Amino acid sequence: MINQELCFFSVFFVFKSTNMTVDKSKSTAILLIHCPDKQGLLALVTEFINSNNGNILYLDQHVDREEGLFYMRVEWDLANFNIPKDKIKDYFSTLIAQTHQMTFELHFSEEKPRMAIFVSKMSHCLFDLLARYTAGEWNVEIPLIISNHPDMADVARRFDIEYHMFPVTKDNKAELEAQEIALMERYKIDFIVLARYMQIISDEFITHYPNRIINIHHSFLPAFVGAKPYHAAYQRGVKIIGATSHYVTTELDAGPIIKQDVTRISHKDTVNDLVGKGRDLEKIVLSKAVSKHIDHKILVYNNRTVVFS
Repeated sequence: MINQELCFFSVFFVFKSTNMTVDKSKSTAILLIHCPDKQGLLALVTEFINSNNGNILYLDQHVDREEGLFYMRVEWDLANFNIPKDKIKDYFSTLIAQTHQMTFELHFSEEKPRMAIFVSKMSHCLFDLLARYTAGEWNVEIPLIISNHPDMADVARRFDIEYHMFPVTKDNKAELEAQEIALMERYKIDFIVLARYMQIISDEFITHYPNRIINIHHSFLPAFVGAKPYHAAYQRGVKIIGATSHYVTTELDAGPIIKQDVTRISHKDTVNDLVGKGRDLEKIVLSKAVSKHIDHKILVYNNRTVVFS
């Protein structure tokens, strides 16, 4: 048995007992768990899988010592698993989760999530997402691209994806957002990616997709706001720029952070250099966040994330 009372070097501690490369051709089950921490939780979950002839392919756990919370992600091969797929959730809930106050999600590898992309006029994030999609990097379907402008329609046609334009303004916002929600419900959209979509989404819209709307923005907030943050940063002579991807909540740009990255800037860089480096960061950070979401490697609790490796 693995002792959970190991030394901690920071508030967040991650112990990786199993982190194998998972064969994506296998039919697997994925459990995401969080609950009050106590001794033996790791053993309980792994014993549930092992005793039912499941082969564990991935296991990552994390303990937040300040909050007293246990987090875990485990994935196992279903080839010889004794419990039928449609009964696993009930069995796990009854035998383990209810007794130990566990909140959990159960996913299966063959279930492809359906993703909608929202975009305005800038194409760099959209092209990066679509390139990874068509290259087969992600186990996902993208049936829709939605925009408030016509500019990216040709891109959608190039990738053979439906393009729907909703010219949202402050006067028609509620009406058009209702149409967008209806469209996504018709296409059974599981989550949304804002690929530099330059519209503030209403609270009503967000409540339909809690922790299922992923946004990207530069990391100058709140210092450099407005339409030209890179220009403002250049005027101040910044030495570092970054990008942040997060889940969208009703508090603007304050949702749980999934991924961040930075790059260095020097006096030699022009405004165009800053813009180019910033856009490179934005598309990379956004794609990494989307990958983690698709692979069910993110747990959200109290506006923070645990992002598993």
